[in-house]
Amino acid sequence: MHLLGALEPIPQEFRNAVVAIGNFDGLHRGHQELLAVAREQAGRLGKPWGIVTFEPHPRSFFKPDEPVFRLTPLPLKARLASALGASFVLSLTFDKKFSLLEPQEFIGEYLIDHMKVDHVVTGYDFHFGRGRKGNPIILKELGQEFGFDVTIVDQVADEGDSNSPFSSSSIRSALRRGHVTMAARELGYYWTVMGKVVPGDQRGRAIGFPTANIILEEGAEPIRGIYAVRVRDGGKKNSKAWAGAGYFGDRPTFETARTFLEVHLFDMNEDLYGRTLLVEFIDLIRPDQKFNSVEDLVRQMNQDCIQAKARLAQLSDENPCTVYPLGRAQEAGTI
Repeated sequence: MHLLGALEPIPQEFRNAVVAIGNFDGLHRGHQELLAVAREQAGRLGKPWGIVTFEPHPRSFFKPDEPVFRLTPLPLKARLASALGASFVLSLTFDKKFSLLEPQEFIGEYLIDHMKVDHVVTGYDFHFGRGRKGNPIILKELGQEFGFDVTIVDQVADEGDSNSPFSSSSIRSALRRGHVTMAARELGYYWTVMGKVVPGDQRGRAIGFPTANIILEEGAEPIRGIYAVRVRDGGKKNSKAWAGAGYFGDRPTFETARTFLEVHLFDMNEDLYGRTLLVEFIDLIRPDQKFNSVEDLVRQMNQDCIQAKARLAQLSDENPCTVYPLGRAQEAGTI
């Protein structure tokens, strides 16, 4: 997998490629269908294929004071795309200059001059260019003008439920409400975060629950609480999953002002400082709460771990996400 920046020359091997264009936040089941179309077109044409996306998220550019809950920041998005077979991800910088490009300028400057694309695949609701003037119809017209083919993919939903297409917004909403398994159904895999383990205050170790601490990207808003989680070493392919209980919140019992993701791993005592971890959110055990004493907190944490182990044991018997491409990759540890 090659992660390419907007200012980098495109390697010759990725010119005349099939590209899928979009934000693709979450790479949910709708996105996966779209990328499957790109992969099929590339196979038919004997071309490489990849993704063209935008950083930062356009909403962050237009509303910088309102951080976006990113389901898959760029490094994780690239890992997921690689698991689906993409050869590259090109990240275009969404800044003021970029936002003012007319649709024809965007096509000419990036897709033709920069990439010389052969075929473009995008969704039915894709808009581009200044004031979102560009749409699928205009993209097809420009494709005829500039000499590339275009495939537009219709909305994707569960069979028999066309009124509820898969969307990043609905997945964010589910995670904010603690509906982790609902989010997983739309994603086709268990929502995952990736981050480096940073030093904490050792409070968990002092009360018998050592944790690996990860600071999530600004804007991350899953419901605060305790989760059943699986954790993998992000630096290793085919890595074994460690079972654990995760906590996302700001520790109201101790009145800290900093929000962490803390992960307590069962039966694992390796030093994880500085390592990049992939944390899979399997289910919510309970929302966050404040306790009257540390002793009360410890008693509840013991119960939380029992419940997390039970939930993860159920998953080991049957993981419903393995019917989807990224669910299978997640189960195999190949993300």
